[in-house]
Amino acid sequence: QVQLVESGGGLVQTGGSLTLSCTASGPSFSKYAVAWFRQAPGKEREFVAAVSWTGGTTRYGASAKDRFTISRDSARNTVYLQMNNVVVGDTAVYTCAGGEYFDNVDYSYAYWGQGTQVTVSS
Repeated sequence: QVQLVESGGGLVQTGGSLTLSCTASGPSFSKYAVAWFRQAPGKEREFVAAVSWTGGTTRYGASAKDRFTISRDSARNTVYLQMNNVVVGDTAVYTCAGGEYFDNVDYSYAYWGQGTQVTVSS
């Protein structure tokens, strides 16, 4: 059973940067694609970014493109989301998810963390 734990959330000012981490335990994680999703109060879950199991392919949602970078360190079983030039609209609970399929939809991912809160102040 794969378990995912997010960390790195917190309060950041507009224009600042934050790095989220998703650390996994359990078998075969290195063979899974990993994605970040976010959900703001009253809004639907939104795809942020995904990285393939090799780390060689990435994909970004419209809100993350050109500002966020996803990467993975297989030796550490960790996937990172570097968030730059954040805006108030980035305020949400960010959750990482792992699965066999590299995709931008939540139902493609079987394993989910608990989420970490990111709050951007103006």
